[in-house]
Amino acid sequence: MPEDGSGCAGRRRPHACVLRAALALLVVAVMGTCIAVCSWRPAQVPPESPGWDVAELQLNHTGPQQDPRLYWQGSPALGRSFLRGPELDKGQLRIHRDGIYVVHIQVTLANCFSRPRPRATLTVGICSPAARSISLMRLGFYQGCSVASQRLTPLARGDTLCTNLTGTLTPSRNTDETFFGVQWVRP
Repeated sequence: MPEDGSGCAGRRRPHACVLRAALALLVVAVMGTCIAVCSWRPAQVPPESPGWDVAELQLNHTGPQQDPRLYWQGSPALGRSFLRGPELDKGQLRIHRDGIYVVHIQVTLANCFSRPRPRATLTVGICSPAARSISLMRLGFYQGCSVASQRLTPLARGDTLCTNLTGTLTPSRNTDETFFGVQWVRP
């Protein structure tokens, strides 16, 4: 006669022991798989890797009187300015890798002591190719002499970013006051 609670010693259900063991193994396998999947994290790509696209640029010069574009430069020889991945094309930043990027900019107006008159506006956008031309940021100098912003945005290989400053005011060339850059975040 089977003992109470043993579950496997009886003659009536010999397959019950096998089913319980299989169920226990299945539960352990599912839990192990869940733990392995949930704890797995893809390795972060270090900044030195050739797959990491980043640029921190400083102002080179402004365009001619009729050209509102700001022209940028990037090189370790300039100090805290560098390019890894993207490139400069006539002072404009060209992207070489599809993905989501953080685009950031700060511009401070030169010789500005209060709200600028006439009003100035800074825009950052994709200026080429023409089919993807779009404004990404539009910043007004309404509260003072400096504006700064950043945003996540998808960029594609070949996109060229342009920055424009409307009005007759000029930006400061101080690298602590005026800079522009991008950083690739993910595909």
